[in-house]
Amino acid sequence: MLPALTLMAALALAPQATNAGTPAAVPTIEQVMAVPAPLRAEVHARVVEPGGTRNEQLERLADYVFGDDGLALEYDNEVTRTVAQVYQDRKANCLSFTLLFVALAREAGLEAQVQEVGEVLAWYQDEGVIYNANHVNVGVRTTMQWQVVDVDTNILAARNRPRSIDDRRAMAHFHNNRGAERMASGDAPGAYALLRAALEDDKTFVPAWNNLGVLLLREGDARGAERAYLTALRLKKDHAATLSNLVTLYRRNGDEAMQRRYEWRLDRVQRTDPFHQFMLALECENSGDYDCAIARYRRAIALQGEEHQFHFGLARAYFLSGDLARAQRELGRAYTLGGNESVRSVYRQKLDGLRRWREQASSQFVP
Repeated sequence: MLPALTLMAALALAPQATNAGTPAAVPTIEQVMAVPAPLRAEVHARVVEPGGTRNEQLERLADYVFGDDGLALEYDNEVTRTVAQVYQDRKANCLSFTLLFVALAREAGLEAQVQEVGEVLAWYQDEGVIYNANHVNVGVRTTMQWQVVDVDTNILAARNRPRSIDDRRAMAHFHNNRGAERMASGDAPGAYALLRAALEDDKTFVPAWNNLGVLLLREGDARGAERAYLTALRLKKDHAATLSNLVTLYRRNGDEAMQRRYEWRLDRVQRTDPFHQFMLALECENSGDYDCAIARYRRAIALQGEEHQFHFGLARAYFLSGDLARAQRELGRAYTLGGNESVRSVYRQKLDGLRRWREQASSQFVP
């Protein structure tokens, strides 16, 4: 470990090649959050001028942002946009949408903030894949309480309750996202400038330290990458992505002792992570190993038993393995834990179908 290393030291130790070329333009918070004049006029006409309570204004703002006769935003996870770019393209990922909604709510005179949700499970229908990723949404104060506005309807489960963050922390998210996008496109100098900006926004922003390590390793600076990873772990000792990257670094360097040390730490984190157990259960289920899926779903439930999706997964695994009684029991638990009436309605239909299935199976049985 490097206890004397300052939080910004890994940046100072980055190789010269990483700084080569034309520096990327790093937008300021004012540039990111700027509301174009036409958009400001629309918000005032459609949200502010009709008057009413803050709840009514929030409802009108949501109708404008989501409605077909308003912005009609499309979800696009490929690019992190400024508020002006979202208005121009009518596309946004969860971060860009959140920044847009916060900016427009403030323009309408509402108290609004960015909220970190932390890691979530999200399912994207067009790809049929469940992801474990970080997520943000919007908090808006109406009367005496905060309302949550979230663009991503694909969220299955969240590890933590949302927590409000200041605008500098929100910019750390923005610059880190942009940095990762530049790195993916092969623009190392641009990625470096944006990741540095993210850490200037918030020196404790672990994802940026982790991404900096990835960038430095790609650029051939294994020692700088190690320092960035270790800084991330000093800030968050159980950050699974960083632990995994350290394992890869030490394997690549042939340092078997350090590789084993961080493999052990990563395994300990994953064994106590309900999201990881859920992902492993899905892998087992998709490969047809239902005993493995049942064991993993049960482990996820033991760690975080209030998630209805975990019980639904276990019900599905029991059903596919032929255990209809346990499948019905877990479906009942999923129904009880369902977060809203639309979710419970889905589980109710599946329960009714499973009951009919069991009744048909019983009637066909001849002793």
